[in-house]
Amino acid sequence: MNIKFSKIALGLAFTAIAFSASAQKKYTQGTITYSASANGQEGESKVYFTTDSSVSVAQYGPANVKLLINTKGTYFAVLLDVPVASMKKVAVLTPDEIEQGLAAAPKLTFTAGTETKQISGFNCKKVTVKDTKSGSTYTAWVTNDISAPVNILTRFFADAGGFPVQFTTFQMGQPVDVTLKSITDERAPAGTFGIPAGFEKISYDDLKAMGGK
Repeated sequence: MNIKFSKIALGLAFTAIAFSASAQKKYTQGTITYSASANGQEGESKVYFTTDSSVSVAQYGPANVKLLINTKGTYFAVLLDVPVASMKKVAVLTPDEIEQGLAAAPKLTFTAGTETKQISGFNCKKVTVKDTKSGSTYTAWVTNDISAPVNILTRFFADAGGFPVQFTTFQMGQPVDVTLKSITDERAPAGTFGIPAGFEKISYDDLKAMGGK
């Protein structure tokens, strides 16, 4: 009787261990670090997120670029800080500009594959991504090890079947190749989701004319 009980207890223990190992980690706020490549430039991007907002902070050459959105898609701000030029500019998109941006956004469909691999310690599965507007196809790798709110880089991948780990996203019409390096529940520094003092407000067209795109 004791032997049978021990076997049952041992079995339950292994079941609990297996469940714990496969349990999905859920984030409602935190910090994600990505490596990113766009227009031939390599960089690192930090994304701070909550359930209602996300902000991407990246450095491209001498410029620090900050993109701030809300998850409803009704607010989008671009901050450009170039310390060597003593330049601080911010463009807050108008409702019409946001509408135009949404109209120009890619329309992605997803087809799950059978191939799997580990990326940055996450168990990932391959997904074929097609932009039905342009006809272009991409490969994405998504994971079910974690879940987190949609952020500024993953907003096109809500229906991808998992949280994107390695994928091509789009920023202001430009493709950006992205790989998730780490995710934590560390909160964003104070003031991250706002526009700091000292930034000159300009139009989005003026920002693009400066090369902000």
